[in-house]
Amino acid sequence: MYRTFSRVLGLALLTSCVVSCSKNEVAPSVTPAAVTQSADATRDNHLTMGNPSGATANSANYWNYLVSKSQFAMSYHRDRGTPNWVSWHLSSAWLGSTPRQDNFAPDNTLPTGWYRVSSTSYTGSGFDRGHNCPSADRTGSVADNSATFLMTNMIPQAPNNNQRTWANLENYCRTLVNAGNELYIICGSYGKGGTGSNGYATTLDAGRVTVPAQVWKVIVVLPEGTSDAARVTTGTRVIAINTPNDNGLLTTWGSYRTTVDAIEAATGYDILSAVSASVQSVVEARVDNGPTS
Repeated sequence: MYRTFSRVLGLALLTSCVVSCSKNEVAPSVTPAAVTQSADATRDNHLTMGNPSGATANSANYWNYLVSKSQFAMSYHRDRGTPNWVSWHLSSAWLGSTPRQDNFAPDNTLPTGWYRVSSTSYTGSGFDRGHNCPSADRTGSVADNSATFLMTNMIPQAPNNNQRTWANLENYCRTLVNAGNELYIICGSYGKGGTGSNGYATTLDAGRVTVPAQVWKVIVVLPEGTSDAARVTTGTRVIAINTPNDNGLLTTWGSYRTTVDAIEAATGYDILSAVSASVQSVVEARVDNGPTS
């Protein structure tokens, strides 16, 4: 009798865990585009288009701390427990067959004494651990993919925002790479307060992780080549989107297109600072009207 009860109880606990985990977060349902690696593709500097906030690796700048990794660069905000922005290069040189690792972990490279957001900080919150640099953009090796699961790369993101709207955009970016392009992508968030599957919230983890109000992304699309910032012209495609961190979002990312200028006005950043001022004035004022799939 006791043994039977134990088995039933164990099964119930396991089922509860599976349900809880699936509600907390599931991988985006979009099937990643198959990518053909180009022999000419390279892995380039993640800050080629500029350092949007002038972040530095000085722990005194806790609100704008530069984190540089092989896989991406970011400005991290200690007191928000999230990145301000993450910047990365994407070409077929970054892509391979490594599966999604799902090994969410604290980032132990943060300065001594800083709170390290953990893999369970979002548990039960109704928000996903939303990647800035996506897992599927770093499939060249286990180390590359694992880096995207560091909690410094995460924001509390409404599940439908993360798993549908943003997943569709991320997959589209990889189709652009498959067409022979390389991309420079800057993703960030700002404001306070979003609506997840459990309703509205401003913070998680006893106030140590801020839920952003808006999530944005800027994508510079270039054919494969060198001297990338210098190759950005007034005709270069630059995609900018800005979405509310809300569970009621449309699935069509193109519905949220805006200008780089508008994102800069909201954040105070200079997003494409390495691009010539004359080119910036044109491409940053334009709303993309290109294809979305």
